[in-house]
Amino acid sequence: MPITEHQQELLSRHGANYTNGLTTSEASSRRNSTNGGLNKVQKPINCPSWVCCLLPCINHIPSMKQFRYVQPDDAEVLRDGRWIRYDAASLVLGDIVRLAEGDVVPADCVVISLGMEHVDASSIVGDDEEDVGNATSAVANNGIIESLTELTVDSHYITGETKPKHIPCRANQTVQPALLYYGSRVLEGACIALVTGCGERTILAKLIKEGRWPPKGDLSGEVEEIGRMNMDESTNDDYDSSGIALVQRY
Repeated sequence: MPITEHQQELLSRHGANYTNGLTTSEASSRRNSTNGGLNKVQKPINCPSWVCCLLPCINHIPSMKQFRYVQPDDAEVLRDGRWIRYDAASLVLGDIVRLAEGDVVPADCVVISLGMEHVDASSIVGDDEEDVGNATSAVANNGIIESLTELTVDSHYITGETKPKHIPCRANQTVQPALLYYGSRVLEGACIALVTGCGERTILAKLIKEGRWPPKGDLSGEVEEIGRMNMDESTNDDYDSSGIALVQRY
């Protein structure tokens, strides 16, 4: 499975290294930068911990219960050329993460490849192939053969969309670099993805700030614009909305 020209451009715009990930020093520098900080989203009811202790009923409010459900604990991230389990709060823009069935998406991400193993990044193809649901490909992972046909992700608790998102493998064995949102859940399949939004720059954080979360309807058609703003506010000043356009071209 190769990657596409636009995926490669998206990686470059985020200063990401698909095969080795960021170095520890690079990640630390981004986290400590003006636009960095921890990958944490503020609660819908943000009160001091002592208030929550005195009024435990706050934690049982539906929005707070739903917020706890969408919180990621950790993430599998590529650092210094090695896959490691890491606190999700320590992710930064440009990190390369690996997601598998049952995982909570730890940040806003763009899918780069399907499966648990890296694809041949030296093999870059165009983006004019259609999605093909029955495309077949497989990789070996610890002796287990994985289908690269499709990734299924549930974003219902983030965007209110009623059906899971299906991200198929194309006829040319590339994958559409679809957006995955912080707090979504992987129902089936696996992928390697690029982190494009962290903490208060995630879709979830923006919906909470706007008072639109939990969603009362299907907001999936609107979050695309929020995603565009996220890309505009990336770590490097020269990032612009063309980054999200790379996703929209597919």
